[in-house]
Amino acid sequence: MKALLQRVAEASVRVGDETIAAIGPGLVVLLGVARDDTERQAGRLAERTLAARLFPSDSHPMDRSVLDVGGEVLAVSQFTLAADTKKGNRPGFATAARAEVAEPLYDLYCAALTGGGGCVQTGRFGTDMQVSLVNDGPVTIILEA
Repeated sequence: MKALLQRVAEASVRVGDETIAAIGPGLVVLLGVARDDTERQAGRLAERTLAARLFPSDSHPMDRSVLDVGGEVLAVSQFTLAADTKKGNRPGFATAARAEVAEPLYDLYCAALTGGGGCVQTGRFGTDMQVSLVNDGPVTIILEA
């Protein structure tokens, strides 16, 4: 399981003409679920997401978590993060979890974020979404479970 975290000034998700989620300062998380990922990994990755020190303090550029700064989280499922790009020019997705496995793990990850104190908005699983964001820094990291 991979979570690509981006520190943002603001972000939103549209499906068609409808904005389904929007946040102010915080994190956009693109979550990729592989076929062998587990519930335990989803919970642990949510804990690590909330604890990641990606926001500035008075003394250090990356010293505070999204919880410390009262930021929001926008979590979006992104199966392409599980792509195999080791050979050829076209990514392979054999390692990505099937929807019936990935969606419950995505939901569990989002629930764990909320349970950990995060203010969470979500995309819509399995839907073609348009994600807009203003990357702050820019700061972008990958967490793996």
